[in-house]
Amino acid sequence: MRHGDFSELAAFIAVAEAGSFTRASAKLGLSQSAVSYSVRMLEQRLGVRLISRTTRSLSLTDAGERMLRSLRPAFEHIESEIAAVTSLRDKPAGTIRITTFRYAAMSVLWPVMTTFLAEYPDIEMEVILDEGLTDIVAGRFDAGIRIGEQVQKDMVAVRIGPDLRMAVVGSPSYFQNRTIPMTPRDLGDHRGISYRQTTGGGLYAWEFERDGEELVVRMNGPLILNDSLMLEAAALDGLGLAYTFESQVSQYIADGRLIRVLDDWCQPFPGYHLYYPSRRQHTAAFALLVEALRFKG
Repeated sequence: MRHGDFSELAAFIAVAEAGSFTRASAKLGLSQSAVSYSVRMLEQRLGVRLISRTTRSLSLTDAGERMLRSLRPAFEHIESEIAAVTSLRDKPAGTIRITTFRYAAMSVLWPVMTTFLAEYPDIEMEVILDEGLTDIVAGRFDAGIRIGEQVQKDMVAVRIGPDLRMAVVGSPSYFQNRTIPMTPRDLGDHRGISYRQTTGGGLYAWEFERDGEELVVRMNGPLILNDSLMLEAAALDGLGLAYTFESQVSQYIADGRLIRVLDDWCQPFPGYHLYYPSRRQHTAAFALLVEALRFKG
């Protein structure tokens, strides 16, 4: 196959994954006309239309869908091998793409990342924040960071943080005219600030356990949010009870700005893990990051 054929295939994959010639051209660092020409030449050479274009939308034909399914694994393997060869230089180099959510990024990734990037200046990191459970293979990420129980069984999981606990908290103003709940069953008399999950769109259930008894409570309340910082702010302003990570509100509890309840019903659970596909060939740069993040406690 000629070099030009590879560039045409790469242009097609970029357009198919981006869903746009404009975004594909930005990703490839080429002009939009050059990308469009490459895809058109590929279609002419194959004698079949791969992409249906209108003035407002772009979609793959059946042939285009089949072509993408066949090409993507091959190109990912080529890119992985090139990155692996590049990493054999004297200095570790390359780009590492990670997906996680904000609180995990700030609590376990950021403290390590700042030192790591200073130590290895030829390594670049791209961190994409997503509250949902991102498919790291489809998204072409090197790894993701999630709570241990959320990691899929077919992934390699490396523990990078201690066990976590949840906390139910409310402000002093909220409790001014309300009784303190003694068990999760008492939450029916309280207003909860609910969290809307990005993946699936459901409301996050409050899970409790004590002495082998497990209870799941779905709260009613005046506010539904999909951001942990807003959840925290709403609790501080007395809008209701919040169910969030203990470490995220520990300082507010210590300062008396939030009151914690049902402490004995919130048991520890597996903390953050770095996860990635076992079959992917990883670079020396990625291996260094895994070791830097690995939990030593």
